[in-house]
Amino acid sequence: MAVEIKTPDQIAKMREAGLVVAAIHAATREAAVPGATTKDLDDVARKVLAEHGAKSNFLGYGGFPATICTSVNEVVVHGIPSAETVLKDGDIISIDAGAIVDGWHGDAAFTAFVGGGHAPELVELSRVTEESMWAGIAAVKNGNRLVDVSRAIETYIRRQPRPATGKYGIIEDYGGHGIGSEMHMDPHLLNYVSRKRGRGPKLVPGFCIAIEPMVSLGTPRTHVLEDDWTVLTDDLTWSSHWEHSVALTEDGPLVLTAVDGGKAKLAELGVTAAPDPLG
Repeated sequence: MAVEIKTPDQIAKMREAGLVVAAIHAATREAAVPGATTKDLDDVARKVLAEHGAKSNFLGYGGFPATICTSVNEVVVHGIPSAETVLKDGDIISIDAGAIVDGWHGDAAFTAFVGGGHAPELVELSRVTEESMWAGIAAVKNGNRLVDVSRAIETYIRRQPRPATGKYGIIEDYGGHGIGSEMHMDPHLLNYVSRKRGRGPKLVPGFCIAIEPMVSLGTPRTHVLEDDWTVLTDDLTWSSHWEHSVALTEDGPLVLTAVDGGKAKLAELGVTAAPDPLG
C-alpha cells in the first residue's frame, strides 16, 4: 500500500480547499429548510465553489451528476440532489461536500436537522456519530497506526447508551480514506476494528486522511439503488454521516475542513491542534 505523504506546503493547499468545504457546509446548512429541494442545496454549493475559484471533486467523479451528496433520512450516503426531493419538517439530511484548490482536495460531511420536532433518538444519533468522528481525529497521533483511529471510533460508539431501537449500526461497507492529490486514496479507513485488516500503516507527519463514520439506528448493512449511487440501510432505519479531512503535522493534527482547524474541539479531548498554516 502506497500512502501519499504531504509536504507542509501541500498541506497548506489542502487547508485552502478545506476552508472552501467549510464555506459550503455553512451555506448549505442555512439553506436546508422545509420546502427546499436537494437540488437547491446543490445550487448553493456550486455558487460557493464559484465564489472561491475552486472546483468540485464530486461532479463527474465516477459519473456522479452533482456537486454534493444529499442523503435524507434512511439514505446513508451518496444521495443525488434532485428537484423532486423536497425537504420536510422533521427530516435529517447528511450533506457531503468537497473542493479542489490547485489540484489538492478537501472533503467533509455533516448531518443537519430540517425544521424541528425531531425525536431525541435522532438528535442522539447525530451526536454519537459526530463525537465518534472526533474521537477518531484525536487518535491521529505520530506513531499510532491506522487501526488506532478505527478503534477510537468504534469504542466511542459502543460505549454510548443504546437507542430505543436497541443498537447503533456502524455501517460496514463504507468508511474513510486517504486524501490529497486525489479525493479517494489509500488507505481505506474502517469505522470498526477488523482482525482481517491488520494494524494498517503507521501515522507520520504528512499523513492525511478523511475520517467519516456512518451510523444507523439499526442494521450496519446497506444496499444501493438502481442509480448505482444512492445507499440505503437494509432495514430503512435513519442514519447519520459526519466527516472531516485531517492532516498530521510535526505539531499534531490539523482538521483541514474545520474553520478553526479543530482547535476548540480537540482541546476538549486533551489534544493540541497544529497551528493553521494559513495564519
